[in-house]
Amino acid sequence: MMNNIQLKMKKVKYATKPLIRGKIKIWGNGKIILGSHVSFNSGKSYNPIGGDTQMILKTTAGSTIEIGDFTGISNAAIVCFDSITIGKHVKIGGSVKIYDTDFHHLNFLNRRARETDVPITKPVVLKDDCFIGAHSIILKGVTVGERSIVGAGSVVTKSIPDGEIWAGNPAKFIKKIEEI
Repeated sequence: MMNNIQLKMKKVKYATKPLIRGKIKIWGNGKIILGSHVSFNSGKSYNPIGGDTQMILKTTAGSTIEIGDFTGISNAAIVCFDSITIGKHVKIGGSVKIYDTDFHHLNFLNRRARETDVPITKPVVLKDDCFIGAHSIILKGVTVGERSIVGAGSVVTKSIPDGEIWAGNPAKFIKKIEEI
């Protein structure tokens, strides 16, 4: 019931009503656009890999999170100050974090000044059919290519081409995915 209220109050647009297991948190006043048959798992009852982590969608004014058809996300935190686009048939594992911003200025003088300016943002794109392993972090400016896989626990700081497996901290190329 609370999920339905949040969807309505935050004016989330969707092709078909998303399947939501557990309670999700939707913050902010940016746009959230969901394709058809999107599913969210939130809490350990629905995906124990993410533990007690709650599914969070956070936007700021003027930002957009767009999630494509048949995409499934478990216990993730998606924080958008600009643009995060998630393609079709994407799988996002438990406790993944996706950020299109640094949150704080990298220059210590700017941090000391407590400026209210938004730090640098760069769009994040997860292309169709990619898989993001549990506990991974996707940072600003990253594109994960079609059919690519990010290994569990990875920190992705640069873009990944189509059809490749990357893993580690920072994530590095492991191998190309064999075509079926």
